[in-house]
Amino acid sequence: MVTVEKTVFVGMSGGVDSSVTAALLQQAGYAVVGVYMKNWTQDVAGFACPWKEDFQDAKRVAVRLGIDLRVFDFEQEYRDKVVQYMIDEYKAGRTPNPDIMCNQEIKFKLFLDTALEQGADMIATGHYARVKHDVAGAQLLTASNATKDQTYFLYRISESALQKTLFPIGDFTTKEEVRGLAAKFSLPTANKKDSQGICFVGKVGIKDFLKEYVETTSGPIVDSHGTVIGEHDGAIFYTIGQRHGLDVGGGLPYYVTHKDMKTNTVYVTTDLEDKALWAKQITIRDGHWINQAPQADQAYKVRLRYRGPLIDCQVEQTAKAVLIHLKDEQRAIAAGQSAVLYDGERVVGGGLISEVM
Repeated sequence: MVTVEKTVFVGMSGGVDSSVTAALLQQAGYAVVGVYMKNWTQDVAGFACPWKEDFQDAKRVAVRLGIDLRVFDFEQEYRDKVVQYMIDEYKAGRTPNPDIMCNQEIKFKLFLDTALEQGADMIATGHYARVKHDVAGAQLLTASNATKDQTYFLYRISESALQKTLFPIGDFTTKEEVRGLAAKFSLPTANKKDSQGICFVGKVGIKDFLKEYVETTSGPIVDSHGTVIGEHDGAIFYTIGQRHGLDVGGGLPYYVTHKDMKTNTVYVTTDLEDKALWAKQITIRDGHWINQAPQADQAYKVRLRYRGPLIDCQVEQTAKAVLIHLKDEQRAIAAGQSAVLYDGERVVGGGLISEVM
């Protein structure tokens, strides 16, 4: 129990994780206020946006717990800072991660600032991650549940934001434990399935979403010998290493090695050992370090995509860029994705992959 009652605003998405987060904090003695962030309400590509159902689920949980539920309308800011960012990155031929930008700009900046203005001492979300608070500051640590760990999406949080943040479910080792607690608290979301698809649309795939906002034209698919072997419906839709969706029939499967946005050309290979698919060094841009910048003489591990393996690496800071030297070659590294550095269980920070070598 907390010795002095603190007010925590909990981001409640209508899912089981944020529902249990609110219940645990209430049980621990905090004054809990639920907040539904209204980020996106538009239907896309024939799919209904699930925001109304999610909001109703959050309301039902709030009623069950006897807490206030407020609505923070961030839709315009979300369009400007998350959705437009994603569209611009795809137009440039890169593969962005909108969840990371949402955490940076909305949940741990706009939500935090608004909550503090309205009387919160801290905020909390249902992310699978941990925070270590001490007199020296705050550190972001990986979740106890390695298979659900979400620190890859959280690496751009500032230390000052972490000092005001709680992640109550980060210590649980299985999702079953979380669902078991939801049942114990009699929460109406106990058996609700986890959301899939684009973070703010639900079941819509990225290709269907982009078609709503970007005009595309067909172009050639070219193999490693320079032969045109097919036609695609827009280079913007393809990412490095992609195998499915090429519609090039017969024989061995093809993998995207790179693309030329100016000529609207997608290049592919059937050889998984093709040098165009592999790299041992990357550069990153927009680096963000939570506590301090990485040291050149220290060994780290880096994750290059969500659920990707942790790779041994070293970091080199030059006058022009931050270089990450990988111990072993890696396949299908996509520019625009994030490279996130770890020092043991501590998240150091990272940046957006800009060049692959």
